Amino acid sequence: MALQMPPLHILCVLLVVAASSGTAAARRHVPPEAGPAGEQSNYLAPTCREHTASLTDFGGVGDGTTSNTAAFQKAVAHLSQYSGEGGGGSMLYVPAGKWLTAPFNLTSHFTLFLHADAVILASQDITQWPVIDPLPSYGRGRDHAGGRYTSLIAGSNLTDVVITGNNGTIDGQGATWWSKYKSGKLKYTRGYLIELMHSDTIFISNVTLLNSPAWNIHPVYSRNIVIQGVTILAPTKSPNTDGINPDSCSQVRIEDCYVVSGDDCVAIKSGWDEYGIAVGMPSEHIVVRRLTCVSPTSAVIALGSEMSGGISDVRAEDITAVGTESAVRIKTAVGRGAYVRDVYARRMTLLGMKRVFWMTGDYKSHPDDKYDPTAVPVVENISYQDVVATGVWKEAARMEGIQGAPFKGICMANVTAEMTKARKVSWNCADVEGVSADVTPAPCAPLQGAHGGACPFPTDTLAIDEVTVQRCSYTLPRAPAAAVPGTN
Repeated sequence: MALQMPPLHILCVLLVVAASSGTAAARRHVPPEAGPAGEQSNYLAPTCREHTASLTDFGGVGDGTTSNTAAFQKAVAHLSQYSGEGGGGSMLYVPAGKWLTAPFNLTSHFTLFLHADAVILASQDITQWPVIDPLPSYGRGRDHAGGRYTSLIAGSNLTDVVITGNNGTIDGQGATWWSKYKSGKLKYTRGYLIELMHSDTIFISNVTLLNSPAWNIHPVYSRNIVIQGVTILAPTKSPNTDGINPDSCSQVRIEDCYVVSGDDCVAIKSGWDEYGIAVGMPSEHIVVRRLTCVSPTSAVIALGSEMSGGISDVRAEDITAVGTESAVRIKTAVGRGAYVRDVYARRMTLLGMKRVFWMTGDYKSHPDDKYDPTAVPVVENISYQDVVATGVWKEAARMEGIQGAPFKGICMANVTAEMTKARKVSWNCADVEGVSADVTPAPCAPLQGAHGGACPFPTDTLAIDEVTVQRCSYTLPRAPAAAVPGTN
C-alpha cells in the first residue's frame, strides 16, 4: 500500500519547522567564518593541529570538473608524516570550490577541514571506486554477495581523526548509484560517504552530507566516536541512504544532527547472522540526543536488523520526527542470535507518523542459508517515556516478538499517540511482555502490567560524554603556496 501522509499543506508546515529546528541544531557548533587571507580562523575540535596545508598546495583545482583524487592522496600522504603521537598532528584545509574526487583514505592525528563554500564532489565514474572485501561480520556485501565498493572517505586502524569545517559539503552525487542499483546493474555493494574501521577517537562535526550512494556515516569496529552538528540530506525515496550507522562500535555520541533520508536516520548494527556471531563485537554505550529526522519509509532510530554481535545500553532523548514511518524500531529474527537490551528513549515529539513503535522478530533478510536456526535473539528491557505523537495514521504500535522467546521488560509511561481517525485495533501485539502507565490509546493486554508511573533511564555518565572540544585556529595563506616537495 502506498505510504499515506498528512495533508500537503500540513506536511509543508511541519517540514519547514523541522528544517528550521534541524538547521539550527546542525549549525549550533559552527565557528566563525574564515576571514581574508592572512587572518586567523577559529574552529572547535577535540585536538588542535600543529601542521596545516591546503589542498591547493598539492595541485588541487576546485572547478567541479578537474579530478582531485591525486591531490587528496598526495596531501594525506605528505601530512601522514605528522601522524605519530609526538608529531602534533596535521590538518588538510579544503578551500571554497568544488573538488571532484574518487575515494581517498585519511590518516591518524588528522583533521579534514572544509570551508563553508567547499564541496567535495564524489566521482560518478564507478570504475574509479575500488572494490574491497566484505566486512567479516557480514560475510558478504549488503547489496550483493561478494565484495563491495570502498567508501568515498575511508580509513582503517586510525587514531584521532576529525572531519569538520564551517558546514562545508560532501556530495556523493548518488543518483547514478541509485539508478544502477534499482535496475540491477551493479555487481558489488555500493560504497558509503564516510567509513572508518578499527579506529579510536573519531570526531565528525559541522559538515553537510548530500546524496550518498548508500549509508552516509558508517563507523565500524571502532570506539570513542562523536558525531555532532551534522546535516544529512537525500531524497526520501533514495534507496538505503541511512544517516548514521554505528556498527560494532562502543562509546558513541550522536547529537544535534538533522537527517532527511530514504532509510533509517540512525541505525545501530553489529553484524549479520553467523558472521556477526563469529566476530562477536557488540554496539554498546551509545547516546543519541537532539536528533531531527524526516524519513517517510523508515525509522528515526533502528536497532538491527544486523545485530548478531549484540546491542546494549542505547540512550535516546529529545528526539523530533516529521513524516517518518516509525520512531524506534527493533529488527531481528531467528538466526541473528545475540541480544538487544537496555534501550531507553524519552522526550520524543513525533509529527505525522505511520506508527510510533515497531518491533519485529521475523525480519527475514539473511546473508545466506547457513545461519543457525537455534540462534534465537534476546530482546529485553526496552523503555519509552514522555512520548507525544500526533497525526499517527496507521497504528499506535506493532510489536511482534518471537514465539517461545517473547520480547520482555518493555516499559511505557506518559505516551500519547493521537490517531488521525478511530481504529478498531490501534495496537498489534504478539509475544511481548511489559508494563505501562498513562498510555493513550490503551496498549495491548500483554503490555498492561502495572508499575509506578515512570520508566528507567540511566543516570550515570558515559565516558564519551566526557569528551570536550577546544577552540583551535589556523592562518589562511596570503597567496597560493609553493608546491610541497615531491608533489609534482
